[in-house]
Amino acid sequence: MHELRFTEEKPLLRGQETELEHSDTFLSAVDTDWKEHDIETPYGLLHVVIRGSPKGNRPAILTYHDVGLNHKLCFNTFFNFEDMQEITKHFVVCHVDAPGQQAGASQFPQGYQFPSMDQLAAMLPSVVQHFGFKYVIGIGVGAGAYVLAKFALIFPDLVEGLVLMNIDPNGKGWIDWAATKLSGLTSSLPDTVLSHLFSQEELVSNTELVQSYRQQIGSVVNQYNLQLFWNMYNGRRDLDINRPGTVPNAKTLRCPVMLVVGDNAPAEDGVVSKGAKL
Repeated sequence: MHELRFTEEKPLLRGQETELEHSDTFLSAVDTDWKEHDIETPYGLLHVVIRGSPKGNRPAILTYHDVGLNHKLCFNTFFNFEDMQEITKHFVVCHVDAPGQQAGASQFPQGYQFPSMDQLAAMLPSVVQHFGFKYVIGIGVGAGAYVLAKFALIFPDLVEGLVLMNIDPNGKGWIDWAATKLSGLTSSLPDTVLSHLFSQEELVSNTELVQSYRQQIGSVVNQYNLQLFWNMYNGRRDLDINRPGTVPNAKTLRCPVMLVVGDNAPAEDGVVSKGAKL
């Protein structure tokens, strides 16, 4: 996989640094056309927000956020960017929140079994069917990218294409698992999640941005629900993807895939390894 580097002459998201100083930046509602839905699935309710209606044979854009975030924290700034709106005005946009991760979500009861990563993927056909989509273009970040890749593997006819950002297709080994457990004993949950979202260099150099995310993660997402999602994500298995012909009965993604990763991001090695298997 060839690595392409682009020098950014101006910020991709205009005014982002200024906006991030305000605690409600991620939660601003520029467009009032969004409609909220709670959709029944085989593994519980999914909170979904949608704008627009299906247009002919065009796919819908379906997003899935990273662990520690929700659709607002993860995608609001990006989708409110004026150049992105030039694209999205031609499509239905559907944001999916993982169970219990939306703002204001009720806390799950003690003993609640959070869906596995496979089950999270298996909840998405209910969303597609509910709105009458023929197929979707998935945009996922981190844990959300993993879920969408699983969705495309299990239900290939429902996925037209994928944009997967900072995906780590590899399950944790025993050493990584133990390190995560120890980190959880010595760090707060928001700080533990931040080490997944940012590189060590970013945690040190982008203190205002990181602090803004720390406040949002700690106040907007229910911490008990987040812990369940975090535990399930850290217990994930390797994505069973290989190039056809490399192993018997190899599974592969049948749709076009764009892989995106930040330079020196924690998921950089995982993204490169995934690209080698597509």
